[in-house]
Amino acid sequence: MGIVINQSFKNMLSTYIGFGIGAINVLFLYTNFLTDEYYGLVSFVLSTANILMPLMAFGVHNTVIKFYSTYKTKQSISSFLTLMLLLPLVFIIPLGLTSCLFYDTIAGFLARENTIVYDYVWHIYIAAVTMAYFEIFYAWTKTQLKSVFGNFMKEVFHRVGVMLLLFAVFLDWLSADQFIYALIGVYILRVLVMMIYALSFRAPRLSIKRIDNLKEIVTYALLIIVAASVATVVLDIDKFMIGEMLQIEEVAYYSVAVFIATVIAVPQRAMHQIISPLTAQYLNDNSDKALKDLYQKSSLNLMIIGGFIFLLILLNIKQLYLIIPEEFSKGLFVVFLISIAKFYDNILGSNNAILFNSNYYKMILVFGVLLAILAVVLNFIFIPIYGIEGSAIATFLAVLIYNSIKIWFVNRKFNILPFTMGSLKTALLIVACFLIFYFWDFGFHPIVNMILKSILLLLIYGTLLLKLNCSEDISNLIKRYMK
Repeated sequence: MGIVINQSFKNMLSTYIGFGIGAINVLFLYTNFLTDEYYGLVSFVLSTANILMPLMAFGVHNTVIKFYSTYKTKQSISSFLTLMLLLPLVFIIPLGLTSCLFYDTIAGFLARENTIVYDYVWHIYIAAVTMAYFEIFYAWTKTQLKSVFGNFMKEVFHRVGVMLLLFAVFLDWLSADQFIYALIGVYILRVLVMMIYALSFRAPRLSIKRIDNLKEIVTYALLIIVAASVATVVLDIDKFMIGEMLQIEEVAYYSVAVFIATVIAVPQRAMHQIISPLTAQYLNDNSDKALKDLYQKSSLNLMIIGGFIFLLILLNIKQLYLIIPEEFSKGLFVVFLISIAKFYDNILGSNNAILFNSNYYKMILVFGVLLAILAVVLNFIFIPIYGIEGSAIATFLAVLIYNSIKIWFVNRKFNILPFTMGSLKTALLIVACFLIFYFWDFGFHPIVNMILKSILLLLIYGTLLLKLNCSEDISNLIKRYMK
């Protein structure tokens, strides 16, 4: 776990810096510098682009990681990487041409509930293309076990750009409409920087020679398109459907709540960047013991770190909503449900990496399609009844079912579970801390209350964690930094 802990810690640090900047943007700058309508529009555009991203990438960002370690010669590697660069164009070009020919029809459909969307459909397309190629070049660097810079670009770069653009709006240097154009420019710049960095490690000699197992690669990429799209649908279909079924301002309120809850997913996102290529390597080398060890340790360590963040959010959320515009407080229940869903994601550890890089990825496609259908149906049922809270209920139920199926399937095929005795100790610790802290607050200003409660929670959580010795890796890390 040495390289995993090292790069995961650096990735988590940069991710939290990014989320800290993002929190300022989401909770204060967006809510004060843009109208709710334009903030909702930005959330709708980016969420829809995220839904399209796996299609635009043609599954290449996963395919690179799975198959790269199977090629050993420079010629075969160059041919493989050339194919990975060209495959996404199979979808990007036809979709672009279709958008040109039928723009009015597509834009009219998306703008049925909110006419402001009509003029920004091209922004969705361009954002989706840049997101796709960013993930491809990032995967390129991860095959070299270099994930830190890419994670910085993924989590920090564009958020700094957004902050600068929002201040430009505040200073009347940009209009709200110009802000959205400039935002797409930030995503374009990000992918160009990532491309240069990826090519600096391994710039392939462009080659269109036939490569081994081409049929298997293309089949995997096609199936991963659907599988990855399913995962993205579960994450972003809620915002898309809220934008289609409710007023666009509701997307803004929901997005703030989801952003707060998504902070729990930071450790999992940070660790995934390095455990994914390692898992692919263990599977290709048939290293069953190493695979099990990585699965259980990643699950336990993510449970401990994610559990602490989970507590920080739920124990402070009422105070946090006192310092942002009152209309956003309707997302309080959303935070609770999405936080639980994100915490469950953490507990899975390297589960996703095992599934996407094993020979069982086809079954995940089946589960994923069923889940996507379930998510859409549940949103259709609950949004008209409960509004944004209904969407949170739908997302929570979909994630609960999907993750449980994945744990069951990995156990059935690999005979391994992510849970250990340390998992039980950690679960009891999280429950105990929640019951101790949730029902009381200091009587000071909300910010002071949050700081005091967080410090007290850190001391108690960290002390009990060391006493119980839930995780040797985490205990050693704490002791090292305490020294």
